Amino acid sequence: MKTTPASKENYFHYNRSLKQNSRALRNNSTKAEIILWQMLKGRQMLGFTFLRQRPILNYIADFFCKDLKLIIEADGGVHALQTQMDYDKKREQDLIQVGCTIIRFPNSQIIDRPDEVWQEIKEWVEQKMKNESIAPSNFHRTRGMKQE
Repeated sequence: MKTTPASKENYFHYNRSLKQNSRALRNNSTKAEIILWQMLKGRQMLGFTFLRQRPILNYIADFFCKDLKLIIEADGGVHALQTQMDYDKKREQDLIQVGCTIIRFPNSQIIDRPDEVWQEIKEWVEQKMKNESIAPSNFHRTRGMKQE
C-alpha cells in the first residue's frame, strides 16, 4: 500500500483503473448521495470543490475535496454488516495513512436531517480552515456559495 501523503504531485493517489467503476457509481447514485451532492457541488461548501465517486488508492470515495483532503461517505445499511465494517476499517486506515480525513453519515441521516449533515460538514471545514489556514483553490472564482 502507498504511504506517501496525498498531494498534487501524485494526483492524490488517483487510481485510473477504477475510472469505469466510479463512472458507473456516479450514474447509479443512491438517494442519499444525490442529496449530499446537491449540498456539495458547485463550491457550495465555503468555496471548496468536491468530486463525486473519486478513485483514491484502491477505493472509490463517495465525495472528495482535494484542498481539504476530506472524504465524505454516505453509508447504507450494508455498512452495518461485520464483513463490510472490517473492510471499511481497513479502507479508512489506508486512506488516513495518505493524509485523508473521512467523515461518514448514515443514509438515513442525510435523507431525514440534511441540515444537520450540512452543519456538521461546515463546522469541520471551518475548523480545518482556522487551524491550518486553508482556503479553497481559486477562491476568487467562487460564485453562488450557499450562505447560512
